[in-house]
Amino acid sequence: MHAPAEPASVRVLQRVELCDTDVTGHYHHSTVIRWVESAEQTLLHRLCLDYLPVMPRVNYSAAYKARLWRHEVVQTRLRVSAVGRTSLRYQFDVTTGGAPSVEGVLTVVKVDPETGATRSWSDIERKLLLESGEQEGDFLARFPALPVRRDPSTVPMPRPAGDRWGIGFG
Repeated sequence: MHAPAEPASVRVLQRVELCDTDVTGHYHHSTVIRWVESAEQTLLHRLCLDYLPVMPRVNYSAAYKARLWRHEVVQTRLRVSAVGRTSLRYQFDVTTGGAPSVEGVLTVVKVDPETGATRSWSDIERKLLLESGEQEGDFLARFPALPVRRDPSTVPMPRPAGDRWGIGFG
């Protein structure tokens, strides 16, 4: 007897980089969609569906639960939650240390790249999305957790010596 098939999913590790943070030193809300899209590309690649064109995003919702700070390693988990005639809905969460930081939903639509008209999922695509289970993630290694305090990059630095415009060299 076989266990019931699970929808496709993937877990991808990313690091919060300086460019992902805002002036307060924690991650900016727009960073999450990039992480989700990165996980989506990994998932489609693992399913051999990376031939699909970029699918327009038609709905995105995220609940932000906790701050993430620069240098933290986060796990983005993306799961197929529904496949319609032309749409695909993912559920996602972003965690660090097992604690949820963000939870959300992303809906995309399959379109013809030439005309922009919606296209139906083939039976094979539908089966892969709905029955492939968890896929291999990426290869970013976790480092030992460091205590997270206020990011030192947010502390104002003294103005460097420089030319009259303050460029920093003279």
